[in-house]
Amino acid sequence: MSIWHSPDFDAANFTRLGGATMPGHLGMVFTARGEDWVEATMPVDHRTHQPFGRLHGGASVALAETVASMAGAMTVDPAHKVVVGLEINANHIRPVRDGLVTARASAEAIGRTTQIWTIRITDERGKLVCLSRITLAVIPTQQA
Repeated sequence: MSIWHSPDFDAANFTRLGGATMPGHLGMVFTARGEDWVEATMPVDHRTHQPFGRLHGGASVALAETVASMAGAMTVDPAHKVVVGLEINANHIRPVRDGLVTARASAEAIGRTTQIWTIRITDERGKLVCLSRITLAVIPTQQA
């Protein structure tokens, strides 16, 4: 059984949704969706560097929350429910100086009121850069 509310996935549309907000400013691009996961990429450049020329941990967390939140949003009926971040943690494993990182958010638990997602961020060689977990709250649309 699919976890997705809608069978449709338009990566370009999801990328456009974040265009004028943080995901757009950081260059995030949604790329794929699988049985229980969603992927997005983000460039490692002047927008996402910390002062010492490496990927900023906050940029990694922004990518993790963005990809998991969009994934979570695709599991609910948007006419009645939205998902919002409740808690996130991240372990920064290895530095990246440039290139592209890919985040894959995988569903761990999809409940009626909460969801848990694990996000693995890897570099262009497939090496783990950051491991994150987020808990999302599922709330009625009128409370959002």
